[in-house]
Amino acid sequence: MMDFVNVMVVSKISEESKRQIEAVSPRIKLRDTSHLWNAVRIRDSSQKDDFSSPEFDEILSQAEVIYGFKPPKNVVARAPKLKWIQCMLAGVEFFLDEQLVRSRVTVTNMSGIHATAVGEVVLEMMLMLAKHATVFCQQKRQRLWQRFIPEVLRDKTVGIMGLGSIGKEVARLSKAFGMRVLATRRSARRGQRARNVDRLLPRADLPELLSESDFVVVTLPLTQETNKMLSAQEFRMMKPTAHFINVGRGETVDEDALIRALEERRFAGAGLDAFATEPLPESSKLWELPNVFISPHVSGILKDYDKVINKLFCENLRRYLGGKRLLNVVNKKIGY
Repeated sequence: MMDFVNVMVVSKISEESKRQIEAVSPRIKLRDTSHLWNAVRIRDSSQKDDFSSPEFDEILSQAEVIYGFKPPKNVVARAPKLKWIQCMLAGVEFFLDEQLVRSRVTVTNMSGIHATAVGEVVLEMMLMLAKHATVFCQQKRQRLWQRFIPEVLRDKTVGIMGLGSIGKEVARLSKAFGMRVLATRRSARRGQRARNVDRLLPRADLPELLSESDFVVVTLPLTQETNKMLSAQEFRMMKPTAHFINVGRGETVDEDALIRALEERRFAGAGLDAFATEPLPESSKLWELPNVFISPHVSGILKDYDKVINKLFCENLRRYLGGKRLLNVVNKKIGY
């Protein structure tokens, strides 16, 4: 008798993706419940994470693997046979409750697939800020001809907070522009080296990175340690000519302190793709500040995202069935 693996899909995927998952092995028993509860990629406060229905709960109770943007609430208690959650995102902090962290359920994410896209957005923002593109866009609307001297990236210093897959890609691209690269990493030790990085620093040396950088780039995940890591104190350490870029998580920044720093011109400007509240409220002062470039948290979105993530999931399914170590296993206690 064949030993089936019940795979529960909680976010909408294409029929082709379903066929690819089932083609991994005849042992796969795929149950798509997205027509009952479709877990969405954004943190939508209107969606009830504790969704329940007789059909949904029955499938959940038998699930060994869950695939989607997030599992339903209280998943450990509701899915006693659950062994593995494959999240469709890189960030998993928004569903890692205490029960899940303490459980033996493995959580994997999509870390690494966003590096190219997010890295390009960081370079886009650096170039726009250095070349005064936001000012020129305003002048175009006003039919105003006023010249500014653009900066060049060559020989500037970029400080990368978080040298994960995205941080490494930002470092590589920055080196291609002839920039000096500083970076912090949680596990870094003084004197340790990293590719495309001139100086790798432990987080305790963050003041050094902030005071020397012309561009401070935040690629940090959200954890208890990184929550509001950047506040008024850190912004005071930056050069008045520096620019601040956040493509990580909005909650890593004290947004009120950031707004005050920008209003007071403590540094030159900012490029922001992540915010504490999303969508960014219409009442936010960030919309009004002329030295701020805003994008609606799209830096990591890929045109063929569904195909890319499904390919990784299928590879992990093969590993799971073969008893091999899965790709992108999350350290649940740390949060990434």
